[in-house]
Amino acid sequence: MSVFNEQLWWYLARSGGVVALVLAAASVIWGLLLSSRFLTGGPKPAWLLDLHKFLGGLTLAFTAIHMGALFADSFVQFSLADLLIPFRSTWKPAEVAAGVVAFWLLLAVQVSSSMMNRIPRQFWKWIHLASYPMLGLGLAHGITAGTDAGSLWYRLGSGGIIGLVTFLTAWRTWKVPARGRRSSAAPAATA
Repeated sequence: MSVFNEQLWWYLARSGGVVALVLAAASVIWGLLLSSRFLTGGPKPAWLLDLHKFLGGLTLAFTAIHMGALFADSFVQFSLADLLIPFRSTWKPAEVAAGVVAFWLLLAVQVSSSMMNRIPRQFWKWIHLASYPMLGLGLAHGITAGTDAGSLWYRLGSGGIIGLVTFLTAWRTWKVPARGRRSSAAPAATA
């Protein structure tokens, strides 16, 4: 048996995790672009929101590939409980727990988004804000538990994601007014 065949599950786990992280970042970044005034010019076509939803769904699919390959790999021997319960793993328990919690937050965001028209809008928004800690925990998991974290491309990519999400969040916070809040520059009502 070749070395590649012996390590197939490990390669699949690594690549699935990296792709899931990139897709999660793309979904968060795209969501920030949609909700901010970065994409100006009137109403936005429906496919822009569909792309955001598609990226989130792909993130969940590649996270499942990552977890399934870890389960199938015989080197560390993760049990299903290790992959689903935080701090259950004996191999790097805190680092793996960050990934487990990120998975559950991702699942909550995806499930609530599929039910967006059936749950209160404010409740959906609060759940959707879990995208931030989900991405942060995913990055922390990849940096601390991932075997590619020491490579230059991984460090630059993670730094770029953090920088871009921070910038877009700040832009959205400062440039998009809260609904119903008057600007201090609004003229006073006359009697």
